[in-house]
Amino acid sequence: MGGEHPLEAIVAILLEPAEHQPVLFIVEDLHWTDPTTLELIGLLLDQTPMASLLVLLTCRPHFQPAWHHRSYLTEMTLNHLSHPQVEQIVHSMTDGKILPKEVLAQIIEKTDGVPLFVEEMTKALLESGHLTAVDGHYELTGALSTLAIPATLQDSLMARLDRLVTAKAVAQYAAVIGRQFAYDLLSTVSQLDEATLQRELGRLVEAEIVYQRGVLPHPTYVFKHALIQNAAYASLLKSTRQQYHQRIAQVLEAQFPHTAETQPELLAQHYTAAGLAAQAVGYWQQAGERSHARSAYMEAVAHLTQGLEVLQTLSDIPMHASRELEMQLALSQVLAVTKGAGAPEVGHVITRARELCHQVEDASQLLRVLGGLVRFYRGRGELQTGLEISEQHLTLAQRQHDAIRLMEAYCNMGVHRYFLGEFVPARTYLEQVLALAGPRQDHAQTFIAGEDIMVSCRGFVAWSCGCWAIRTRP
Repeated sequence: MGGEHPLEAIVAILLEPAEHQPVLFIVEDLHWTDPTTLELIGLLLDQTPMASLLVLLTCRPHFQPAWHHRSYLTEMTLNHLSHPQVEQIVHSMTDGKILPKEVLAQIIEKTDGVPLFVEEMTKALLESGHLTAVDGHYELTGALSTLAIPATLQDSLMARLDRLVTAKAVAQYAAVIGRQFAYDLLSTVSQLDEATLQRELGRLVEAEIVYQRGVLPHPTYVFKHALIQNAAYASLLKSTRQQYHQRIAQVLEAQFPHTAETQPELLAQHYTAAGLAAQAVGYWQQAGERSHARSAYMEAVAHLTQGLEVLQTLSDIPMHASRELEMQLALSQVLAVTKGAGAPEVGHVITRARELCHQVEDASQLLRVLGGLVRFYRGRGELQTGLEISEQHLTLAQRQHDAIRLMEAYCNMGVHRYFLGEFVPARTYLEQVLALAGPRQDHAQTFIAGEDIMVSCRGFVAWSCGCWAIRTRP
């Protein structure tokens, strides 16, 4: 509460150059974009009518952005390439040499105007050995029927990977890491010697399977297209993929501690794909809690939900019940921010957390659950039910001697009394919070479920005083 939203600060940074000169801002493949980036783009689009800024966004047809129907937005649908456009791509890839008419006709027919397929099929044909360059054009050696023309893009991609032979194995391992991968990580997990790995990566770069960013010893690579990565990944046996995922997760855990700490969702994804649910759950929880702390609420919901789904595949033992309780509590707080404190989704999650509390008999967690239930019923306007639970919350907090939860309980009692029109009791409870906090209370501890209870208390004290004064005025 208070201060500038982090995304608004980023928008300000992006807009600053536009005050001096026109700026072009491009984001491709929105269909793979995370929720926080989409929120950032939405904030930026709000500013474009008043800024010298051209925003260019690309996405697949199934993607439905939240910023439709604005007068200053123009939506364009890109159809498949026309025959002349296909010929233009082919011409650029053959360095101006003319392909035999029957070969060009096959490319036009089979690729259906898909740019990546046009590129991949043309490369496949040029690498097949059945075309010979002669005086500015290509001649077909043998009958057209002997030329193996891939029927689909997947076939074309696999054919190209197969022709790379030993480099294919490197591409497969890299595909398990992800669309983008670091040389250091690939070198560690693949266990190839440096010379071999660099040679095979060089072949992948030369074939334009991947692009290289930076130079040795710490370059990173990215697959030219997600479909190329998918083809390499799908060509592995399921058991081999699981082994690779396990190896990658274990290497990240042991030798890349910074990545494990800052990107726990990576380890969670690899352990999940490896079929190691017990290891995956802990990292999903870390990822959710870290996203929550960074106010990346949609990502937090996704990570925690995924973690709970993985947890359900494990046997029902007390240790797992405790883990589920922690994750359900975390999810309830994030959902309260994204859906609203009184949303049905919040009620479902916090009710499940209460059931788990009785299973594990954890009084400290029950304090958190009761606090969540109070906020849920207050959000739904069911003040009498909320007040009854607030009283249970306060009694338990007094018994447990938990200062922060006691402050939360007094705050909840005060807020409920305020909304019930009981302004004097409300002020009494709220001032108990301020007395417990003292002048140097760490606000990081009093920030609960997206709300700083210290700020709330001061606000409600002021409102209680004002409302009481109005009520008692002659």
